[in-house]
Amino acid sequence: MRLNLPFHFALGVLILGLTVGASSLGPVALAGEPGLWKIYNDSLKSAKYVDLTHTILPDVPVWVGFGGAIFAPASAGADMEGYATKGETFTYAKHGFEANSYVLRTDQLGTQLDPPAHWAPEYPAIDELPATYAIRPLVVISIEDQVKKDYGYALQVSDIAAFEARHGRIPAGSVVFVRSGWSKDWHMPGLAKRNPFPGVSLNALKFLHLERHILFHGHEPLDTDATPTLEGEAWLMHNGYAQAEGVTNLDKVPPVGALVVIGYPKFGGGLGGYARYIAICPPSWPHGVSIGEVAEAPLPKSDKPLRFDAGRGMRIRD
Repeated sequence: MRLNLPFHFALGVLILGLTVGASSLGPVALAGEPGLWKIYNDSLKSAKYVDLTHTILPDVPVWVGFGGAIFAPASAGADMEGYATKGETFTYAKHGFEANSYVLRTDQLGTQLDPPAHWAPEYPAIDELPATYAIRPLVVISIEDQVKKDYGYALQVSDIAAFEARHGRIPAGSVVFVRSGWSKDWHMPGLAKRNPFPGVSLNALKFLHLERHILFHGHEPLDTDATPTLEGEAWLMHNGYAQAEGVTNLDKVPPVGALVVIGYPKFGGGLGGYARYIAICPPSWPHGVSIGEVAEAPLPKSDKPLRFDAGRGMRIRD
């Protein structure tokens, strides 16, 4: 994919600015706008934004060893004189607000960011990852054609070589997502039990990290590979590398030229992260939404208020 020159240049300046630090740009305002604001106004404001994240629901696929999540209306945890009694469910009518209670049996749920402490306690937990993880160049390598012929296919070094022959060298510090199509079956019962499944080979992981020096890779399934010992994930974690799991919508982003914004809760000592990945694509990209195309502040009012549905085990709009 070829980017228009202004956008391509702007992304390069943005990445450089994030690398050297915004403070170094302070005295040198870009065309009269301080710091990185010009990059935002010239390029990011008109870019296309694509969500690469599954919504967490009570019935999302999860490893059977962990078990599913439970959603419920929140209730008072203590007596609050004149306001609520312990165990009383908060309601809009009486208390002016409502909230949810979540029983999440694992931090390995839905779209994730795995810190190396998931397997190796001597390495960082989720709250110890540096703030520099926030935004990176995004590379998307597709193995969908191979997976259609062999559902247990794993990304190989030869696939990376073929990708680079077409799109250029994978930049150091980038995030590489592997597109397999596995996430298209996200709501099918038993998905998490499928074995084999599309994966990423150990040799490919070593090449990406040791030869291309990427930040981390990500994949659509909930595990890195289908080997008996999960050899790829074991190697990553025991060598201080993070990874993304359960990503989606990779068919909606370009193979090169986009950025990925990375967000996750900062649980102390967390061994997994409920992550949010947003791809920022060039303005000409056909998928995604641009700033100003949807209501943001104030957000739109619905004629179908949220209500808790006991059958679904969550709040829904009828």
